[in-house]
Amino acid sequence: MPEPVFPLLSVRRGSGLTGGTRRSLHRGTGSEIAGSRGYRRGDSVRTIDWKASARVSSAREADEFVVREHFAEDALRVVLVVDRRPEMRLFPEELPWLHKPEAVRVAGRMVVESALAAQGFPGYLELVDPRAPRWLAPRRQLDAVGIRERELTRDEFTAPPENVTLALRHLLRRRAEAPRGTFVFVFSDFLGPQAPAVWSAAAARGWELVPVIVQDPRWEQSFPDVSGVSLPLATPGAGGAHAVRLGRNAARARRDEHERRLETLLAGFRSGGLDPVLLSSHDPAAIRSEFMRWHERRLSRLRRR
Repeated sequence: MPEPVFPLLSVRRGSGLTGGTRRSLHRGTGSEIAGSRGYRRGDSVRTIDWKASARVSSAREADEFVVREHFAEDALRVVLVVDRRPEMRLFPEELPWLHKPEAVRVAGRMVVESALAAQGFPGYLELVDPRAPRWLAPRRQLDAVGIRERELTRDEFTAPPENVTLALRHLLRRRAEAPRGTFVFVFSDFLGPQAPAVWSAAAARGWELVPVIVQDPRWEQSFPDVSGVSLPLATPGAGGAHAVRLGRNAARARRDEHERRLETLLAGFRSGGLDPVLLSSHDPAAIRSEFMRWHERRLSRLRRR
């Protein structure tokens, strides 16, 4: 059964709407007319506008030919950036909470399938080892299989805390492979360190930058009332656990802290002109619903222009 998809709609001025192709800012052989000019040696006869040529020839009493210029049509490019910190391995599958690796796998596959449905090219980037980035440039549809079946399924979560920042810096250096208008989906819980300047530079690059926030709604977006209950506490990647007992005030304070943290995170992205997607479940139907809400918000923005 094919993965569900959602529309990839560009909201940047001058880049057009995505479908099979998008309008480029340079001239080419697309279907959308950019303008007209006089005939030059080497122009294809098929580009001649015969009606316009007849009018100009009649006005000037000489044979003049006018050709139509078209915008080029560039294939849609989509890059998945995946956070591989140890914290992104939470929570174990056997527990009744969000399993982050599965949420990223399902959502990542959905993004890849949506890129293919728009006749676009998917790419992939992660920095488990900052010295050797795993970078697959968005240049072929055939690479979708490797991204779906190999990259998104690997159980390797040993990246340093700043790996998302390093990944965006790496992508900023790959301008030719990720041009203006490229969709960049960044999958992370965004609980590690972030560099606002790098995010600003990435947004200024002209990408369709999409933070995909993967957080458990109970333990990370909020915190339950566990006063009087011993909880096993472990540091991701360190192994082992020890029991912790929180009082009612401590549990309430942690809940308030987590809810403020999420509110601040969302507000920060929105103030930078970004529209984040918040994933609270690894259920495919719930994930597609969040991406469709994201699409509807973008569609609403375009309609208001």
